Amino acid sequence: MPPVVGITTDVYDRDGAPTCRVADAYAACVDRAGGLPVLLPPRSGRADELASMIDAAVLTGGDDPIMEDFGAPTHPAATPVHPMRQAFERALLDALHDRGTPVLGVCLGMQYMALHAGGKLDQDLPEPEARMHRDATHEIRGEGGWPFGDGPVHSSHHQAIADPGALRVLARSDDGLIEAVGDPGARFWIGVQWHPERTEYAPLGQALFDALIRASTA
Repeated sequence: MPPVVGITTDVYDRDGAPTCRVADAYAACVDRAGGLPVLLPPRSGRADELASMIDAAVLTGGDDPIMEDFGAPTHPAATPVHPMRQAFERALLDALHDRGTPVLGVCLGMQYMALHAGGKLDQDLPEPEARMHRDATHEIRGEGGWPFGDGPVHSSHHQAIADPGALRVLARSDDGLIEAVGDPGARFWIGVQWHPERTEYAPLGQALFDALIRASTA
């Protein structure tokens, strides 16, 4: 059986009821890498059980963290994520970290990984810097042992990591923004601010999912 990869889902209210959804591109990338994609429902009380069923996880992109849970006010320009999603992904990160499960965090997922590690968030990037990160392609440069090289990536965000906490900075954009963080001591614990599932340059797109699957079987 191929490695089972849990993919977190976005949550939004539809006709007053919480509803889950996720872009198929995440599952397609996991599938191409040889993993079996499985969507994870936002059940914070079952996070440990769900973590025990998977070999790796992808924390997907989404809206903005509710910063009160991390000791800071939420910026007025933020679009807060659904509270159900945040509660689940915080609990899931705890469970995955305790188990040493390989994790790839994407955009919001990377921000949750940094906040989980005691980091801090820049909640509203100033212009003109924000423009190059809002649904755009730009270059990133690796550092600190980043194994995937430099090149173009696709970004879509207005917030960024200001301090990675206990994680190491692994890549930056040309304007100095933190683009990737990770724990070099883990099997695979990497977060990227861009969207690899939408990045056409395979060494910084599909290659991240390939590496996640390899780590899950190591």
